[in-house]
Amino acid sequence: MAGALAAGVALGGCASFPDAAPPQAWQAQPQLTARPGPQPQIPGEGGEGGGSSGNPPAPSRGPTQVPPPNGCQDFHAEVVGTCLNTVSAVAVLPDGNTGLVAERTTGRVLRVARHTDPVVVATIPVDASGGGGLTGLSLSPTYEEDQLVFAYVTTPADNRVVRFAPGDAPKPVLTGIPRGATDNAGALTVDRRGALLVATGDAGNPAAAANPGTLAGKVLRIDGTGHPAPGNPTIGSPVVASGLHAPQGICTSADGTRSWVTDRAPDEDVLYRLALGQPLDVPAWTWPDRPGVAGCASFSDSVVVATEQGAAAQALLLNRDGSFNGKPVVAEQNTFGRLFGMDTIGDQKAWVGTVNRSGGQPVSSDDRVFELLRPSPVAGGKD
Repeated sequence: MAGALAAGVALGGCASFPDAAPPQAWQAQPQLTARPGPQPQIPGEGGEGGGSSGNPPAPSRGPTQVPPPNGCQDFHAEVVGTCLNTVSAVAVLPDGNTGLVAERTTGRVLRVARHTDPVVVATIPVDASGGGGLTGLSLSPTYEEDQLVFAYVTTPADNRVVRFAPGDAPKPVLTGIPRGATDNAGALTVDRRGALLVATGDAGNPAAAANPGTLAGKVLRIDGTGHPAPGNPTIGSPVVASGLHAPQGICTSADGTRSWVTDRAPDEDVLYRLALGQPLDVPAWTWPDRPGVAGCASFSDSVVVATEQGAAAQALLLNRDGSFNGKPVVAEQNTFGRLFGMDTIGDQKAWVGTVNRSGGQPVSSDDRVFELLRPSPVAGGKD
């Protein structure tokens, strides 16, 4: 499956490829703006906060409606795992009831499930400075056969993709992704067609995003050995899109028809729809108020984005023609605090992790993972 590296585009010698051995209460949020792009957009309005749908807000299911946590015991019905540490990424296992979570600063990967204590399945040495650490997690595209898990990590020398099976030491897959003083975070997902998608930061060098000679600021598409995946626009190159600054999440719908990447650009937070071979220069949506976009979950009729400073999940509903059906609506505003890592369970649910131990106001059961149902579609969506 691997592409021939010698025939590919030169990448400045930076990379090496080691051989392989719910029902939610959705409510409106004020001010967001859309930028003109390939899809019809609905522009936002001025003022503080996020967008408003014009409908009265739904009743909030905030923490006052359930007892406060008692140590690691949490009484929210949606909570799946507790007493974690800065959940940067989530990967739900095929059974839909168990998942793996990544802790950014500790490098630990833990298995979580309801009514059980988290179990450490791997600890990866990481350098968490400059926004790095363990920031991406994805099951192998063939997980049910090989039981492999992929992670995006920062080391003292570089950013890289590694893989491991529970109980085994991690092995490097793609190394030499530039690291810098800032913007080292990256994200992983599968494209549902047998490949991994890797979003990389610009490592503090904005010019790197447009530089074809570096893997920084890019979306990469690789196979399980770290080589360029078959079908990439440029044979022998893992790069399928350029233009990222500080990506925080990447996600693909269950049918593989839509992929999205979130980015904290210098002046605003943005959401891109990924098109292989096309630059990431026109966002599908923008957040001038910068709520701290993080992980995302792609459904057949919506894309949901976790926000860190915004402490909510924001859903952009899709019409049948792929355009957005209004401004984002929010779920779980301030219910679980600062939200980050996300992963979907089919086309119905997502698991969401919190990062309250890193700059938030943690409760005794933080950090947590909770389940979020897919937002209900808006009646009358356009064809």
